[in-house]
This record gives sequence, structure tokens and C-alpha cells, in this order.
Amino acid sequence: MRGTDSQQAAMFSYLSPEERVPRDHPLRPVRAMTESVLKGLSPQFAKLYAPTGRPSIPPEKLLRALLLQVLYTVRSERLLMEQLHYNLLFRWFVGLNLDDPIWDVTVFTKNRERLLQGDIAQAFFDAVLTQARAHALLSDEHFTVDGTLLEAWAGQKSFKKTGAVPRPPDDPGNPTVDFRGERRSNATHASTTDPDARLAKKAPGQEAKLCYQGHLLMENRHGLAVATETTPATGTAEREAALCLATSRPGRGRITLAGDKAYDTAPFVATCRTFRITPHVAQRSDVSAIDGRTTRHPGYTLSQRARKRVEEIFGWLKTVGGLRKTRYRGVRRVGWMFTFATAVYNLVRIRNLLEAVG
Repeated sequence: MRGTDSQQAAMFSYLSPEERVPRDHPLRPVRAMTESVLKGLSPQFAKLYAPTGRPSIPPEKLLRALLLQVLYTVRSERLLMEQLHYNLLFRWFVGLNLDDPIWDVTVFTKNRERLLQGDIAQAFFDAVLTQARAHALLSDEHFTVDGTLLEAWAGQKSFKKTGAVPRPPDDPGNPTVDFRGERRSNATHASTTDPDARLAKKAPGQEAKLCYQGHLLMENRHGLAVATETTPATGTAEREAALCLATSRPGRGRITLAGDKAYDTAPFVATCRTFRITPHVAQRSDVSAIDGRTTRHPGYTLSQRARKRVEEIFGWLKTVGGLRKTRYRGVRRVGWMFTFATAVYNLVRIRNLLEAVG
């Protein structure tokens, strides 16, 4: 018998979002780990809010929504609010009932700024690492360091000579700018929309873009990120950040530190050995600071093989996490989101590792 195409809405619904989401949905273990992390951060949340006044968006719901934005590559807060309005899976993950109203976009972004002031991203990142450590997923001996360029939210037209008197634009909305033949560098120019961004390029012959630089320290056992840092893009930022990340790790035992050829410089190798760090960096073809003392050991070959995993993290952050071109301005905001997105990657990676173990 053919069913009727009834369009009348039901007056009542007796199913909650919890009952609608399948028991084997891949977001369920991520949500369970997130709940454990947020419960531990509750005392830190309490310090960010006044004891009186109107209740704001709960920070737990705010962070769950931001986690979904990273996980599902939602490109703006406005689209995120739209998804929360009708997406049942998003409502379940954030903790909203079907009848709960959705927040205004402006209110959401202003409440997010409060989390930035409290450096919640780093606390969230550290709490995720605590869970990984509880499952014995972290190595404390073998690490890899690397950096990547994050394109800034600033156009080439905003990169102007410092101190120059601006001419009246021919079109205020989209002025014509001709910088052909003009020598532009970070020493003489700066972006008017994002002063912290720096002109940089990935390799010779490629176009230069306004960028930041994101740095990761990865443990080599399971490919989890254990430390992050975001800096302006400079020629020495990778090596400087690498030493900062490697020396600030927990514990003070001797470790190995893998890296690509950009780290094969005499000062970097000498400094690593001063801090009891064995530099397992790739050798340059012309002149190398790494000699047989390092390359003769089998561990050097293993480190060179394991260090490639860090590119998987960068690839995930840029394709899924939305960091190929950041939506934020200023090194602090970009660094906040870089750290938070890396923590989300770790959650997904921990889930996959635990499922593989069974």
C-alpha cells in the first residue's frame, strides 16, 4: 500500500538528540574525551567570569562548537551558527536540545575573545596530552620538529611602505595598486590590516605571501603533537622555535630530535648538543653539520623515517582544520587557533589509536 505524503508537523517529539545519534558514531569517543578535558578545565573557566550578572554562553558549549568548526571545516562563525540551527548532530555534540535557541554570531565571537584572554587553547591542549599520557601513547625520548607557513588574512595591497604618505585611492572599496618593479621587504614595508604578518615564500621561485609560521614538536612513537608555537615568518624562526619547543618539554633526559635539512646548520646542531639533544636532522648535500657520530647509529635512520609523520599533521591542519589561510589577525589569535586545532587533531589521532588497539 502506498504511503501518504503527509507534510503536517508533529506537535510533540519524544526523542532526544542523544537517541538520534548512532551508538557507533565516530564522534562519540571524541565527545567522551572532550567531556573529560572540559571537566578538568572547569576551575580555570570560573576565573574568567564575574560572579554576578547575566549568564553568558557556557565556555564548555563554546569550546565544543569551536571543536566542530575545526573538525568539519566550517569556514566562518556565521555558518557555524547556521549549522547549529538545523544540524541535529551538531546540537547533540555541543549539548543543545532541539528547542534551545542559537546564539547570535556577534555574541559568540565576543565570548570567544574571553577564552583567548585566558589562554584556554594551551590548557585544552595540555589536558588532551594528559589523556594520551594516561593511555601510554607518548614517547619521552624521540621527537621531530618542523614548521609550516600559515597564510595571513591580509592581501598584497595592504603591504605598504612604512612612513609613506598614502595617496587618495581611485576606488575606496578596491583601490588600484601597482607595485611592479618596487622592491618590497619586511624591513621597509608592513601590512596595514595585519601588522604581525610577514612576507615569506616556501621555496625559491615561488610567490611571496603574507604569512605566519606554525611550529610543532611531535613525538615519534604515535605521531602526536606535544608542543606548538606560532611566530612571525622569518628566515631563522624555524630553528629558534625548535630549540624553544625541545628545551621546554617535560623531563630532562637525553632525547633525539629529527628535522629536515633546514635545521642542518652548525649553530643549531651545536646548541642541541649543549642541551643534551641528539640532532637527527637530514643532511645537506653540500655541507653538513651532522657527521658519522650521529648517522652511524640505526636510530638516525628510524628518526628520518618517523619525521615524515609531522607532514601529516600539517596537512590535516590545513585541509581539515582550516588553517591553510587563517581567518584571524595578530600572532596571538593565530597562535590560539593553531594550538586549539592541533589539540583537535590529537583527539582524532587518540581515538584512532585506541580503536586500533581494540
